[in-house]
Amino acid sequence: MTTHEEPLDSVLETVGETPLVRVHTAPDEVPVYAKLESFNPGASVKDRIGKYMLERMLEDGQLDPGGTVIEPTAGNTGIGLAVAAGQLGLDAIFVVPERFSLEKQQLMRALGAEVINTPTEDDMGGAIQRAHELAEELDNAVVPQQFENPLNTEAHYATTGPEIYDALDGEVGAVVAGCGTAGTLMGIAKYHREQHPDTYVGAVEPEGSLYSEFKGDHPEADAYKIEGIGTHDIETNQLFEPDLVDDVIQVSDRAAHEEVQRLAAEEGHLVASSAAAASVAAVGVAERIASGEIDAPYDSVVTVFPDSSERYLSKGLYRSYEEWEG
Repeated sequence: MTTHEEPLDSVLETVGETPLVRVHTAPDEVPVYAKLESFNPGASVKDRIGKYMLERMLEDGQLDPGGTVIEPTAGNTGIGLAVAAGQLGLDAIFVVPERFSLEKQQLMRALGAEVINTPTEDDMGGAIQRAHELAEELDNAVVPQQFENPLNTEAHYATTGPEIYDALDGEVGAVVAGCGTAGTLMGIAKYHREQHPDTYVGAVEPEGSLYSEFKGDHPEADAYKIEGIGTHDIETNQLFEPDLVDDVIQVSDRAAHEEVQRLAAEEGHLVASSAAAASVAAVGVAERIASGEIDAPYDSVVTVFPDSSERYLSKGLYRSYEEWEG
């Protein structure tokens, strides 16, 4: 819990209760609000699952005290788990595909974790395989596996969803968020569908990602620059529940890059490409609600800005589109 009213004993107590802030390009009659997850101590939404998953795994005996956490991750989950592991007396090893942000890998190491890189061409599937191999080689080691662990979804059902509901007095018409593991969207969506069954749910992915296969579409797999969301192998994304999702919304790299720069220059949001993609998609959903194309229970849309642009500066996020490495 984030508070200025009293001193806290641990950085873990500052996880969650992040601000919900309006995005001003949405129609006035259907406002869009973004949950600013860079306000967490590890500066991303993944702090929530790092704390929640490790505490639950210690409580139920899946993880022994003093053990080792091994996780395949693009970075933010590693940082979130490293923050929690350090405070809970656990060791941490993270398996990261080479192409992902160097800033994130440096931060994981700074937090006391070991980082092992796998080839970019092996994508997250290769990282997942290597993580499980390491767990078999070590004693008292576990792979939380954010891509399939229901505690990932449960963390957002227990925290992010209720925080949004309370902030808007329950008047949430649509939830639109990027899908990497899909845990964030699934947890928030489950909570809000229980409050109002007609809540619209939109999953956001980059063009070139394959999440829309879950909905019966046949997208073409391609490389994309947007980092932290999307998939090239839906078999690794076991948390995604198609029945909870109304639409899978694809956003181009160029649109996300333009929105990254606009959000900074016009609204003061120093966010990365996954947040920008979510913003583009959420504003599009708000416009569809305003036009009557989507029948939502309330005239409001909520999205999630997962982290900060500072983790992607080495990739030229604020340079020209052509210079952005992605």
